[in-house]
Amino acid sequence: MQDSIIHIIDDDSQLRNALASLLRSVNLNSTPYASCIEFLESRKPDMPSCLLLDVRLPGISGLEFQSKLVAYGINIPVVFMTGYGDIQMSVQAMKAGAVDFLPKPFREQELLDAVNSALDRDRARRQVNGDLSLIVGRYQDLTERERQVMNLVTSGRLNKQAAYDLGLSVVTIKLHRAAVMRKMGAKTLADLVKMSERLVGEV
Repeated sequence: MQDSIIHIIDDDSQLRNALASLLRSVNLNSTPYASCIEFLESRKPDMPSCLLLDVRLPGISGLEFQSKLVAYGINIPVVFMTGYGDIQMSVQAMKAGAVDFLPKPFREQELLDAVNSALDRDRARRQVNGDLSLIVGRYQDLTERERQVMNLVTSGRLNKQAAYDLGLSVVTIKLHRAAVMRKMGAKTLADLVKMSERLVGEV
């Protein structure tokens, strides 16, 4: 599968190589790293990804690193691996958003299932973000008046009420409204309302 990549962070070179070989056997690309610093300094392709992360690492631990990923601008799903895990660790990891917490030695299929689940999660996130970027771009292409009309009609104002609010004729409001629907790619008012809700905090 050439449209995704798995990042492996583990200080055990034999395990890194074994994991890369396993993933390669099912056509999954991977890149191994001996430390979190090495991972941070690397160039990461812009494609669906996940992180296979060892809990115990030299320097910053896997759990600490997970908590700092957002600050580093990295938003990819994490699958933990550990030979020393306990319930408290797994609960902490899962609460922080980890996809899975695998105690070593783990079954190959167990790992592959966790990786595929993580990749699916990242694909879904990218789809949502991509859709949102498209909506933001379309909104920014609206004229100031069209934005005013969109904001009024999506907040529940009728055409005649929007016309009164803006000091325009109902016919003019209808024309602006039609232009907004066309530019935003909305088929119905309900579609436009959903887009408006997603724009909150983005524009």
